[in-house]
Amino acid sequence: MSAPGRWYGPAVSLRARRQTLIEREDLHGDAFCRAYAEAADEWLTGLFDQATGGDSRGMALVAVGGYGRSELCPFSDLDVVLIHRGRRDISATADRIWYPVWDEGISLDHSVRRPSEALDLAAGDLRVALGLLDARVICGDPKVAEPVLEGALDRWVKQKPPWLGVLADLVAERHNSAGDVGFLLEPDLKESHGGLRDIAALTAMMLAVPVLADYVDTVAIEDARVVLTTIRVELHRRSGRELNKLLLQEQDQVAAALGEPDSDSLMRSVATAGRTVAWEGDDAWRRRGAWSRAQSNRGRRRSGRPADAPITQPLGDPGIGVAEDEVVLTDTADVSRDPSLSLRLAAVAAERNLPISRDALNLLGRKAPSPSLPWSDELRSTLVRVLSTGPAAITALEALDQRRLLERYLPEWADVRNKPQRNPYHRFTVDRHLLEATANAATMAHRVTRVDLLLLGALLHDIGKGLPGDHTEVGMEVAANIASRIGLPPEDVDVIVNMVRLHLLLPDTATRRDLDDPATAERVAKEVGDRSTLELLTALVEADSQATGPSAWGSWKAGLVADLVERTGHLLAGEPLAPPTPWVTDELRVIMETVRSHGVPALSIDDPMVTVVAPDRSGLLAEVTGVLALHGLNVRSAVVAGEDGVAVEIFTVEPSRGRWPVAARLSDDLAAIMDGTLAIDTQLAQRAHTYRNEKRASSPNLVSTQVTVDNNASATSTVVEVRAEDVVGQLHRITRALVECRLDVTSAKVSTFGSAVVDAFYVRGPDGQKLTDTHQISALEHAILERVAEHTRE
Repeated sequence: MSAPGRWYGPAVSLRARRQTLIEREDLHGDAFCRAYAEAADEWLTGLFDQATGGDSRGMALVAVGGYGRSELCPFSDLDVVLIHRGRRDISATADRIWYPVWDEGISLDHSVRRPSEALDLAAGDLRVALGLLDARVICGDPKVAEPVLEGALDRWVKQKPPWLGVLADLVAERHNSAGDVGFLLEPDLKESHGGLRDIAALTAMMLAVPVLADYVDTVAIEDARVVLTTIRVELHRRSGRELNKLLLQEQDQVAAALGEPDSDSLMRSVATAGRTVAWEGDDAWRRRGAWSRAQSNRGRRRSGRPADAPITQPLGDPGIGVAEDEVVLTDTADVSRDPSLSLRLAAVAAERNLPISRDALNLLGRKAPSPSLPWSDELRSTLVRVLSTGPAAITALEALDQRRLLERYLPEWADVRNKPQRNPYHRFTVDRHLLEATANAATMAHRVTRVDLLLLGALLHDIGKGLPGDHTEVGMEVAANIASRIGLPPEDVDVIVNMVRLHLLLPDTATRRDLDDPATAERVAKEVGDRSTLELLTALVEADSQATGPSAWGSWKAGLVADLVERTGHLLAGEPLAPPTPWVTDELRVIMETVRSHGVPALSIDDPMVTVVAPDRSGLLAEVTGVLALHGLNVRSAVVAGEDGVAVEIFTVEPSRGRWPVAARLSDDLAAIMDGTLAIDTQLAQRAHTYRNEKRASSPNLVSTQVTVDNNASATSTVVEVRAEDVVGQLHRITRALVECRLDVTSAKVSTFGSAVVDAFYVRGPDGQKLTDTHQISALEHAILERVAEHTRE
């Protein structure tokens, strides 16, 4: 790469110089930052010389923070301090420097300080103290600035004042508010947990506590910094502004500019860098109690413990000990020949909630062997032992994974490591999701007979997401290979494969099918086969859903799954299903008679149920779902019944904005739509427009509309399933299409997955029978696609 062009004197504006660098498509990452910092240095030096008339005695211009480190992204602030020894003309001089910068439209963070003022301010303001750690002289009299820089560093090293505790609190607060670089759909490359701000904090920590160099992998941190900086530079360049959040709409352009195959590859690089920084930082902060002890004893053995630290030997774990609040290897550890050592180390760490010695991790990373195949029963039991510790296993196993030790046991782990799922429904990368699901499963061990199969099935249920193709089908093959390699007998291998094959069966069926239809439980019972597998799948679905994200598991879904499991369990036990409870009760019949007499719809709201009783007519369901959407109620399920010209529609709903509508207004709009005075389509379009700006893209991939017609899911109805974008009034549009096709809807289920919604309708034709005519089915599919497309034209 050729050196960037040079400019001399302030004649060429900094804005123009920056633009020239931005247009250099061969200039990326640190190279851009250094070139821009040099250009800024030259330009500010010219301004300084003009402002001082060449007399810089007793004054110096200092770059601090990111500018001080020469990490100047295209639209970063110029963070500078003008230090002086009491010059009378300092105010006018400063103005002659600052105003040209402002005139350029360059963001400037500036201050004017005497040396003593700068040090006093650093003693009372952590941000100032941190900024001075990276400071350097741009121009002027270095004898004015250097004592300040040296004094700030000396005070920080001596921790006078003791800032590290304050820094730890601020880091934790920032993590809570900004999320994780490694897991967010749109991470903040600077502020999120694992971002560039954390690297700066780690560097400051190591200045104050040099022994941290024994704990922190500075090479890995530097590699991660380079990756994040390179992406941040490109993000600024492509967006044309100081943007640190890697928004969805920018990811494809940034990936292309950096030569990544696609945005998935880009985000995997982001996740890898972010999780490396997060792990290194978290581990360093967690060891704060050992810093003072370690400072006084830098002698280390290969076990990763101070030379005179006492060791407690855990019973039954040869070669492993606990010293100075961390798990270490003893001198008797057979590192190069004991394949169980890494897993046993993780087990002790998880059971005692202690970190693993860095030296132990590094030594195992260099010398630990892969196990012979198939695994021994003892080695497999050791894996289960780690997994059974629950949430503590996540920390221990991720420590092993930092040295790629999990791959020694499960080579397929490399395919899922740091693989983003890239939708708001999943909050973790695939590998972390598997660990979280397994940790959740461990808390449910009391529910199952075979705890080992539950834990292994949870660990492998999404392993297919690391390879191309349908993740369930691919995962079955991968899981079968792994289960065989780790020494499970063939019958247990079959159970693991079935857990992978069926891990979505219960939630998908419970939320998309009519549980009162006997065919639903019958189909599930046939797929599951036995009560032991049902037991495992029931625990797995809860563990998996809780690990997926906050919208994946709640009381509504849990209740449906429990209902389905109970019905299926009866069938597997050879017991008949209980007849469904009639939806039309005697109480409802009284209301229906009133509606029949007066012709006015009746409304009842009993969280989370909304019941509408109204004169039956074609299109009623579409009208009511439109009114519910207009009032911000998302329909989860709907049941439709009726007698003698009066319809009963019972909805399970949830407020889209966290609050329920006023019942009187909802009732008025129902009456209005019944008498034809409410323009529902116009009203819904206005509502969609109002909230459109609040709902930015939440997935990198557009949701394509898909219509599936299933005549096997029910003995009496055709199930029409529609997958579409989750937008205001979508259910209303689809039900209108069903009405136009003269179909009778008996029930509906609605499931939301990030930016997509899946609506399932049980329908019958005008003759009360299933839809079997291919022309009728084709017309239905066309009508739904046309109606769903309406929102793009509104």
